[in-house]
Amino acid sequence: MNNQYCRVKHYIIAVIFIAAGVFLDQITKYFALIRLKDREPYIIIKDVFHLEYLENRGAAFGLFQNQRIFFFCSVAVICMAVIWFYMHVPMEKRYFPLRACAVLIVSGAFGNFIDRVRLNYVVDFFYFKLIDFPIFNVADIFVTVAAFLLFLLLCFYYKEEELERILHSGK
Repeated sequence: MNNQYCRVKHYIIAVIFIAAGVFLDQITKYFALIRLKDREPYIIIKDVFHLEYLENRGAAFGLFQNQRIFFFCSVAVICMAVIWFYMHVPMEKRYFPLRACAVLIVSGAFGNFIDRVRLNYVVDFFYFKLIDFPIFNVADIFVTVAAFLLFLLLCFYYKEEELERILHSGK
């Protein structure tokens, strides 16, 4: 019973953090919409970093323009996979980074999903002009940071046996 209580507590905390991440993403997009749309970019550091409104109807780097069905299906698949993964990760302290990555990925996926449902596009507004990096948003940051951390964790922190334990725990 104690282990079940611990799991439920972790799930509730994860949902709270996902909701907080989605809220942060949506509030920053709201301010981008009301403060940046139809205006000149707001220059934070000249020729380096700007806030610039963009309606992104595609995925990263402009791929898959106007493919709403693709995005809806991919969000569903990604979220189901991450939720399955989260439910199979041991609730031990050592695996907290994996659970945190899962929370960030779901937060980012839902944040951009809400835009696609509500607006038919994703609001992007961070622009690193110095390197002409594609304009992005908070949800994109969540997903990118989580993917990078996941890569590092899988390559350098967790042993193969630990990962096998997670992948085979549902069998």
